Amino acid sequence: MAKGKQQDAWVFFGEALKERREAAGLTQEELGGLVFVSGGYIGLFEQGIRKPQLDVAMRIDEVLQTGGIFERTWRKLINKSPYASYFSEVAELEAVATKLCEFAPGVVQGLMQTASYASALTIAANPFATDEYLAEKVTSRLSRAEILTDATRPEYGAILHEHVLLTPVGGPAAMAEQLDHIAALVRSRAAVVTVLPRSVGAHAYMTGTLKLIPRPDQVGGGGLRTMRSYDLTNAHWFKSSYSNGQGGDCVEVSYDVPGVVPVRDSKNPTGPALIVPAAAWSAFVAGIAR
Repeated sequence: MAKGKQQDAWVFFGEALKERREAAGLTQEELGGLVFVSGGYIGLFEQGIRKPQLDVAMRIDEVLQTGGIFERTWRKLINKSPYASYFSEVAELEAVATKLCEFAPGVVQGLMQTASYASALTIAANPFATDEYLAEKVTSRLSRAEILTDATRPEYGAILHEHVLLTPVGGPAAMAEQLDHIAALVRSRAAVVTVLPRSVGAHAYMTGTLKLIPRPDQVGGGGLRTMRSYDLTNAHWFKSSYSNGQGGDCVEVSYDVPGVVPVRDSKNPTGPALIVPAAAWSAFVAGIAR
């Protein structure tokens, strides 16, 4: 689960949401139906388990007639992350995952990096970085790794390419420390590490990374999600308010998949769905609401 001030902001949002919902005499299912998400999704917000999305916060404000309190809370407290925008959702998924499995072809995975290794990588990618920038990046990466030592740590598996272990990132001493750290994680049963030997030659992910994250609160009871494909079999779909049954059908969206918003043609529910990043969808909805 997300930690520190970020988690406190989620809890604050959830407590305020529950108070307003109950004052309006609505159940979680009823409010969910009005803002186009499931009742279970509202429950996750109220428990501080899920990060609220901007477009959902805005619809809650409209339904509960709050004067914009949830949108302001999202913008001032929740929409803050030490990670790049493309990675913030991944970090949130890691924090609540019960299992993690990942492969990176060129480096030790972030969750297993030491401070020296992470610092050397950051400097290599940003040779003119300030000390403040470097400290922020290394601190945020080490903070992510705390999930491997937490009492509720996930089952973590990593695949390392052999050449990763032979490349002295940060120099011999820093790399020796990094290898000792990986070995310590394995000995303490905090990680299962598999080494892909160089002798295998070409493989499917030579130019890309892979991260698999099963989620305990996913639709359908915990199907596997990857960063590249999504199982929408049991997704709950909500039709645009502009759609109708007189030939004016429009689009349907689902808010059940973490990090993205699937969009499909309501006239063709068995057809393909367009996968839109959640941040981009929130910006789109906020734009047309103005």
